[in-house]
This record gives sequence, structure tokens and C-alpha cells, in this order.
Amino acid sequence: MSRAAVPGLPSRHPIGEQLPALYADDDFAQRFTAGLDTLLAPVFTTLDNLPSYFDPRLAPADFLSWLATWVGGTDDPRWPLALRREAVAGAVELHRWSGTRRGLVEALRLVLGVSAEITGDGGAAWSSTAGGALPPAPADEVLVRVWPRHGGAVDAAQEVDADRVRALVRSLCPVHTVCRVEVLPGPPTSEEGRQ
Repeated sequence: MSRAAVPGLPSRHPIGEQLPALYADDDFAQRFTAGLDTLLAPVFTTLDNLPSYFDPRLAPADFLSWLATWVGGTDDPRWPLALRREAVAGAVELHRWSGTRRGLVEALRLVLGVSAEITGDGGAAWSSTAGGALPPAPADEVLVRVWPRHGGAVDAAQEVDADRVRALVRSLCPVHTVCRVEVLPGPPTSEEGRQ
């Protein structure tokens, strides 16, 4: 990430115009300050547009990786720019849903560009009565089905990277759950959903 001199970029605050009247007609002083204006113009432009740098939808592409570190987001320069912007913009909201079905589905969509369906609840059980008996133990396995997202960053012609999906699911599933991942060629049919 570098902000350097941009040839031809005018300064909104030319130094030569701010000099005392004695130097207004001094050719050397005006040329010297014009050189400084060339160096300072990108700085002034950056400062004038600073709010845009903190909005992932408007920030320069080379600034997104740094911005992602601020919000604990994921940014991969290999992704299309629109997906990178969406992943950084959704990072804070995604943290709110950490450890939930919704959070995992959104993370898979944002980070890997795939659609997902999650069944099972991970084996959590509780009683609403203090000291009461626990209900029957639920299945302790969570099934995560993923498939390419049509019309998104990944389309049907591309394959889902199962290893990356498993790694992301492992990192986001609560520790007490067992998560099994299935990669499907497309959205599950109603028969697959009943299994």
C-alpha cells in the first residue's frame, strides 16, 4: 500500500498562492513550491477522502487487506474485488454470529463463495427446570453441505475446494461439536434434505 506522487494531480492547496506577495512574481519560488505541490497533492487527496478509505465498498483495492486486519476479516487478493469488499464489509456482522448456523453459512458464502446448508445441532441439551432431568441426548453430529453458488463469485463450472471448506468449518464450529462436510455438485434435492 503506497500513496506516491501522481503526475498531473493538482493540489487543492497550492503553496505558491499562500506565499507572501514578495514571492508571488518570483519564478524560482513558484517553481520550487510547484514541485512541493506535486509531492503533497496525493497526501491532501488522501486526507480529503479519508472516510472513503474506511468504507470497504469505496476503499482502494490495495487498502482492503489492511482494512480486513482491523475488523478481523478475511481478505484474499486472488478473489474478485467485489467478493473481497463484501467479505471485509461483512466481517463485523459475522463476528456477532460466531458459533451459530447462520454464522457458518455466512462465513462459507463470504470467504469461499459457496452456498451451504447445515443440519444437526451439535448435541447441546438443557433442562428448563433447575435440577430436572435432561431431555434425551440429541445427535452430536453437525452435517454441513456445500455447493457452488450460482451467479456469485463461484459458479457451477468451478469446483468447491473441499479442503478449504473443511478447514474453515473446523475453525468456526464450536469445540464440542463434530462437523461432517459434504460437497455437492448443486443445491440438495428434497430427498437429500430428508437424509
